[in-house]
Amino acid sequence: MSNARDHGGDHWRIRPFGNRVAGPGSVSRKRAAAQLAAGTPVLPVLIVSVVVLVDVACGAGTIWLPLLAAGPALAATTGGPRGVLCVGLLAAVLGATLGTRDAVPGHELTAVLSALVAVTLASGLASALRGRRERVLAAVRSVAEAAQHALLKPVPAAVGPFQVAVRYSAAAAEARIGGDLYALVPTPYGVRLIVGDVRGKGLPAVGTAALVLGVFREAAYDEPDLLAVVGRIERSLARNLGHDDFVTAVVAGYPQAGHLEVVNCGHAPPLLVRESGTVMAVEPAHPAPPLGLRALTDETPSLQVLPFADGDQLLLYTDGVTEARNHGREFYPLAEGLARHLSDEPADTLTALHDELLAHVGGRLHDDAALLLLRKPAVPDATASATEATVPEATSDAGRDSGSRSVASRCRSSAAGAGDGSQAAERPEGAADPAVPFASFAGELSAPGDSSAHANGPGREAGDRLECPLAGGGAYSQG
Repeated sequence: MSNARDHGGDHWRIRPFGNRVAGPGSVSRKRAAAQLAAGTPVLPVLIVSVVVLVDVACGAGTIWLPLLAAGPALAATTGGPRGVLCVGLLAAVLGATLGTRDAVPGHELTAVLSALVAVTLASGLASALRGRRERVLAAVRSVAEAAQHALLKPVPAAVGPFQVAVRYSAAAAEARIGGDLYALVPTPYGVRLIVGDVRGKGLPAVGTAALVLGVFREAAYDEPDLLAVVGRIERSLARNLGHDDFVTAVVAGYPQAGHLEVVNCGHAPPLLVRESGTVMAVEPAHPAPPLGLRALTDETPSLQVLPFADGDQLLLYTDGVTEARNHGREFYPLAEGLARHLSDEPADTLTALHDELLAHVGGRLHDDAALLLLRKPAVPDATASATEATVPEATSDAGRDSGSRSVASRCRSSAAGAGDGSQAAERPEGAADPAVPFASFAGELSAPGDSSAHANGPGREAGDRLECPLAGGGAYSQG
């Protein structure tokens, strides 16, 4: 009894513990309500609210109640099935309430509510199907992105002596890769690159692009001649392509400083930009057919060698850029756009070009488009760097005196080694003495203003000649 009375006060303090036990249920209900509210579209709820307010203000009954079905129908375009059902339930409850308030006949109110339920169920089904299609599209996009990284590998900002930038846009909205192709690889024969366009679109074009890129990356390392690289691609396509399939391409290489090699196989001519800002098209001297069609003609690709100095740039592109039209059916002027947006950073230049291209066509391209810009930056002057790195001569008297004593001691050591007959017998005639690291070293070693303490040694006067034995015999003297 006494113990019970003693713990009576504690019994009342236990009640908050009971509230804490019930707390998680309350939190979960609040969380569920928050998720439900987050999944409910805002705009359909506003439409239902507007219909209700109009009905309350006008009191027209069945005239406005059928418009409540617009809420769940609109929710199906933006929200999930749960949000559609929530909007439909809200519209049904409010419709029944307003119908009862306005004394709408029972059969009319039943027809309105039945139509509202049917629209809600159909909208929920449409929302579920839309969500499924979106998930499938997301999976397709992820696969396309993986394929793009496997085929069109990212190009670094600097490759060999060049600054590089690439912009690629696939015309298919559901994919990120199309029939355009590009690659840039450093090889034992210099940097080599290719930009091409496969006939057609879709998966067949992607397969052909993969074939071309695979052969190019292999041949670019093996073949010293750029025309041999093109020949290997041609033979591979001849074995694997259909009779009406082909690939237009430009293959370029930088075998030595100041020289750029270009082979054009039926592709749009690259644009060469000089350091002065002049833009010119590199037209092929002898036009050649696209890759895969050489068997139909006697024409063979020719190799063009262009001077490519510091500050020059080369833009390679596909016909999706030059054939892009605006609403007035006007083509995009690529050369003028390049001249307008030219800069020392290829990435900035291509970003400005791509944005202007999208603005020209109205926001969406109707064909695959690829842009690859190559720039040869200026190399710092090696002579100036060497001059800056030269250590200045010491000018202090102490420094001159210390250096003179060091030189003199080396010369005495060399002379001693040269005079050693035993060492001379062991070395072949004319061979260098390993003990003498410097071939020659002499000079007039005198401290300024002090002719008595001459660095040539005691007893020497300023202006005397100092002789040092050379490696392999003989001596060097300077006075």
